[in-house]
Amino acid sequence: MSTFRTSDGVSLHHTDDGSGPAVLLIAGFAASADTWELQRRALLAAGHRVLTLDRRGHGFSETPAYGWRMSRHGKDLHDFLTTLDLRDVVLVGGSMGASTIWAYHDLFGGDRVRGIVSVDQTPRMLNDGDWKHGFYGLTPDTIGTFFSGGVPDTGHPGHPSRTAEGLARLVEALGRPPQGSNWRAMRALLQDHASQDWRDVVARVSVPSLFLAGRDSQFWPWTHATAATELNELATAEIVDNCGHPMNLDQADAVNEALVTFLKSLA
Repeated sequence: MSTFRTSDGVSLHHTDDGSGPAVLLIAGFAASADTWELQRRALLAAGHRVLTLDRRGHGFSETPAYGWRMSRHGKDLHDFLTTLDLRDVVLVGGSMGASTIWAYHDLFGGDRVRGIVSVDQTPRMLNDGDWKHGFYGLTPDTIGTFFSGGVPDTGHPGHPSRTAEGLARLVEALGRPPQGSNWRAMRALLQDHASQDWRDVVARVSVPSLFLAGRDSQFWPWTHATAATELNELATAEIVDNCGHPMNLDQADAVNEALVTFLKSLA
């Protein structure tokens, strides 16, 4: 198992396989790097060096008593890129993984980055008068307690049978269930994530970005992706039908194709 140590002393797990243009996959809240296995294999087959990173508290990484802020997760990503001296890398983030990328870009810019992919993550979780593409039911009036019990049921079911099929396919590929994470240890991170507004960062990203969205996401409307493209002329959006929030499970092949196509466009 490969690990590196962050600037504040936390051991984080990562994988690094293949050769060619580098792609780094970062999973969402309480999800491990294992959940990218179907994408990892497709990208390796397409001739890429594929890396995955378990953020602090996730997967096989250490769970410290500190650092539960998106800014710290952005710094962790910076520590990883500089430790491995990764350059011209394409960063792919699922859900909160995309917010980690925006936190990194906000703090350190895009000098090491060739492209960014957001997999079903709205740039702003909070809904208000000028943003209607956030987490269902999350408003200035509810934000204080909205995530106190974890991620709430929004009443948008997504495609549970499709997710189950994708999970079975993932387990078969891994030969075991994916490594889990204890979300309760990361309540503060979830709350911090909910309060962020990344629209100014999205607008300042200087490399091509792709916003993937599941048309039937359990958490927010797919329109967040098209709204994000209006912020930056280098951004494009792709909406995947019959797909909920866990896009890399619900529609693994469609996500794989979108990633490979985007990577080819950067060549």
